[in-house]
Amino acid sequence: MKNSTRKLCRAGVIAALYVALTYAFMPFAFGPFQIRPAEALCILPLFFPEAIPALYIGCMLSNLTSPYLFYDVFIGSLATLIASLGSYTVGLFLKNAVVKFLVGGIFPVLCNAFIIPLIIVFLCGGSAGYESVTIAYWSFFASMLLTQSVWVYALGAPLYFAVLRLRKRNLPFFQ
Repeated sequence: MKNSTRKLCRAGVIAALYVALTYAFMPFAFGPFQIRPAEALCILPLFFPEAIPALYIGCMLSNLTSPYLFYDVFIGSLATLIASLGSYTVGLFLKNAVVKFLVGGIFPVLCNAFIIPLIIVFLCGGSAGYESVTIAYWSFFASMLLTQSVWVYALGAPLYFAVLRLRKRNLPFFQ
Protein backbone atom coordinates (compact mmCIF):
# COMPACT_ATOMS: atom_id res chain seq x y z
CA MET A 1 0.00 0.00 0.00
CA LYS A 2 1.39 3.39 -0.93
CA ASN A 3 2.19 5.78 1.88
CA SER A 4 -0.45 8.36 0.87
CA THR A 5 -3.12 5.68 0.58
CA ARG A 6 -2.18 4.36 4.01
CA LYS A 7 -2.46 7.86 5.51
CA LEU A 8 -5.84 8.44 3.88
CA CYS A 9 -7.12 5.08 5.16
CA ARG A 10 -5.79 5.78 8.64
CA ALA A 11 -7.44 9.22 8.65
CA GLY A 12 -10.74 7.66 7.60
CA VAL A 13 -10.52 5.05 10.35
CA ILE A 14 -9.75 7.71 12.99
CA ALA A 15 -12.64 9.94 11.88
CA ALA A 16 -15.05 7.00 11.74
CA LEU A 17 -13.99 5.77 15.18
CA TYR A 18 -14.47 9.24 16.64
CA VAL A 19 -18.00 9.45 15.23
CA ALA A 20 -18.91 5.87 16.21
CA LEU A 21 -17.65 6.26 19.78
CA THR A 22 -19.44 9.57 20.21
CA TYR A 23 -22.71 8.24 18.82
CA ALA A 24 -22.45 5.14 21.02
CA PHE A 25 -22.61 7.42 24.06
CA MET A 26 -25.00 9.91 22.45
CA PRO A 27 -27.25 10.72 25.42
CA PHE A 28 -24.20 11.65 27.51
CA ALA A 29 -21.77 12.95 24.85
CA PHE A 30 -22.82 16.61 25.00
CA GLY A 31 -23.17 19.23 27.68
CA PRO A 32 -21.05 20.30 30.62
CA PHE A 33 -20.31 16.75 31.82
CA GLN A 34 -19.37 14.78 28.71
CA ILE A 35 -19.11 11.02 28.52
CA ARG A 36 -17.11 11.01 25.29
CA PRO A 37 -14.51 8.20 25.12
CA ALA A 38 -13.73 9.29 21.56
CA GLU A 39 -11.57 12.01 23.13
CA ALA A 40 -8.96 9.33 23.84
CA LEU A 41 -8.22 9.45 20.10
CA CYS A 42 -6.94 13.01 20.57
CA ILE A 43 -3.50 11.61 21.44
CA LEU A 44 -3.09 10.20 17.93
CA PRO A 45 -1.62 13.42 16.45
CA LEU A 46 1.44 12.56 18.56
CA PHE A 47 2.02 9.78 16.01
CA PHE A 48 0.18 10.67 12.83
CA PRO A 49 -0.22 14.12 11.21
CA GLU A 50 -3.27 12.84 9.32
CA ALA A 51 -5.02 12.46 12.69
CA ILE A 52 -5.37 16.27 12.79
CA PRO A 53 -7.93 16.62 9.97
CA ALA A 54 -9.42 13.23 10.88
CA LEU A 55 -10.25 14.33 14.42
CA TYR A 56 -11.54 17.67 13.18
CA ILE A 57 -13.88 16.03 10.65
CA GLY A 58 -14.90 13.30 13.11
CA CYS A 59 -15.73 15.94 15.71
CA MET A 60 -17.69 18.01 13.19
CA LEU A 61 -19.75 15.00 12.14
CA SER A 62 -20.33 14.01 15.77
CA ASN A 63 -21.44 17.50 16.70
CA LEU A 64 -24.18 17.49 14.05
CA THR A 65 -26.41 15.99 16.73
CA SER A 66 -25.34 18.38 19.48
CA PRO A 67 -27.99 20.42 21.28
CA TYR A 68 -25.68 23.39 20.62
CA LEU A 69 -25.64 22.48 16.93
CA PHE A 70 -24.38 25.53 15.04
CA TYR A 71 -21.84 26.62 17.65
CA ASP A 72 -20.66 23.13 18.53
CA VAL A 73 -20.17 22.05 14.91
CA PHE A 74 -17.90 24.99 14.15
CA ILE A 75 -16.45 26.25 17.43
CA GLY A 76 -16.40 22.92 19.28
CA SER A 77 -14.69 21.27 16.33
CA LEU A 78 -12.26 24.16 16.16
CA ALA A 79 -11.26 23.37 19.76
CA THR A 80 -10.40 19.83 18.61
CA LEU A 81 -8.43 21.19 15.65
CA ILE A 82 -6.42 23.56 17.86
CA ALA A 83 -5.78 20.78 20.38
CA SER A 84 -4.67 18.39 17.64
CA LEU A 85 -2.24 20.93 16.22
CA GLY A 86 -0.80 21.52 19.68
CA SER A 87 -0.38 17.81 20.37
CA TYR A 88 1.20 17.23 16.97
CA THR A 89 3.68 20.07 17.51
CA VAL A 90 4.69 18.68 20.92
CA GLY A 91 5.13 15.27 19.31
CA LEU A 92 7.71 16.73 16.94
CA PHE A 93 9.92 18.07 19.72
CA LEU A 94 9.62 15.70 22.67
CA LYS A 95 11.31 12.31 22.37
CA ASN A 96 10.61 10.66 25.72
CA ALA A 97 7.41 8.62 25.26
CA VAL A 98 5.95 9.28 28.70
CA VAL A 99 6.70 13.01 28.67
CA LYS A 100 5.36 13.27 25.11
CA PHE A 101 2.09 11.64 26.19
CA LEU A 102 1.72 13.75 29.34
CA VAL A 103 2.46 17.06 27.63
CA GLY A 104 0.63 16.18 24.39
CA GLY A 105 -2.50 15.31 26.35
CA ILE A 106 -2.65 18.76 27.92
CA PHE A 107 -3.83 20.36 24.67
CA PRO A 108 -7.13 18.46 24.22
CA VAL A 109 -7.86 18.77 27.92
CA LEU A 110 -7.27 22.53 28.17
CA CYS A 111 -8.67 23.52 24.76
CA ASN A 112 -11.96 21.78 25.48
CA ALA A 113 -12.06 22.97 29.09
CA PHE A 114 -11.70 26.61 28.04
CA ILE A 115 -13.69 26.65 24.78
CA ILE A 116 -16.70 24.35 25.33
CA PRO A 117 -17.97 26.32 28.38
CA LEU A 118 -17.86 29.46 26.22
CA ILE A 119 -20.31 27.78 23.85
CA ILE A 120 -22.58 26.49 26.61
CA VAL A 121 -22.62 29.56 28.86
CA PHE A 122 -22.16 32.59 26.62
CA LEU A 123 -23.43 31.51 23.20
CA CYS A 124 -26.24 29.16 24.23
CA GLY A 125 -27.30 30.74 27.51
CA GLY A 126 -26.48 27.77 29.71
CA SER A 127 -25.98 29.83 32.84
CA ALA A 128 -29.54 29.34 34.14
CA GLY A 129 -29.50 28.14 37.71
CA TYR A 130 -26.20 29.86 38.48
CA GLU A 131 -25.77 33.15 40.33
CA SER A 132 -23.68 34.59 37.52
CA VAL A 133 -22.27 33.68 34.12
CA THR A 134 -18.81 33.72 35.69
CA ILE A 135 -19.76 31.01 38.18
CA ALA A 136 -21.47 29.05 35.41
CA TYR A 137 -18.41 29.30 33.14
CA TRP A 138 -15.94 28.14 35.80
CA SER A 139 -18.28 25.34 36.92
CA PHE A 140 -18.51 24.06 33.35
CA PHE A 141 -14.75 24.58 32.97
CA ALA A 142 -14.11 22.35 36.00
CA SER A 143 -16.43 19.61 34.76
CA MET A 144 -14.87 19.71 31.27
CA LEU A 145 -11.39 19.63 32.76
CA LEU A 146 -12.32 16.55 34.77
CA THR A 147 -14.08 14.64 31.99
CA GLN A 148 -11.47 15.49 29.35
CA SER A 149 -8.68 14.41 31.69
CA VAL A 150 -10.38 11.07 32.25
CA TRP A 151 -10.83 10.37 28.54
CA VAL A 152 -7.50 11.71 27.32
CA TYR A 153 -5.31 10.34 30.09
CA ALA A 154 -7.09 7.30 31.52
CA LEU A 155 -8.39 5.91 28.23
CA GLY A 156 -5.78 7.56 26.01
CA ALA A 157 -2.81 6.02 27.90
CA PRO A 158 -3.53 2.41 26.88
CA LEU A 159 -4.16 3.58 23.31
CA TYR A 160 -0.96 5.63 23.22
CA PHE A 161 1.26 2.85 24.53
CA ALA A 162 -0.42 0.22 22.32
CA VAL A 163 0.27 2.31 19.22
CA LEU A 164 3.83 2.87 20.44
CA ARG A 165 4.35 -0.92 20.77
CA LEU A 166 2.80 -1.57 17.36
CA ARG A 167 5.09 1.02 15.78
CA LYS A 168 8.12 -0.67 17.37
CA ARG A 169 7.02 -3.94 15.75
CA ASN A 170 7.11 -2.14 12.38
CA LEU A 171 3.52 -2.95 11.50
CA PRO A 172 2.88 -1.02 8.27
CA PHE A 173 -0.46 0.55 9.28
CA PHE A 174 1.13 2.13 12.35
CA GLN A 175 4.25 3.55 10.69
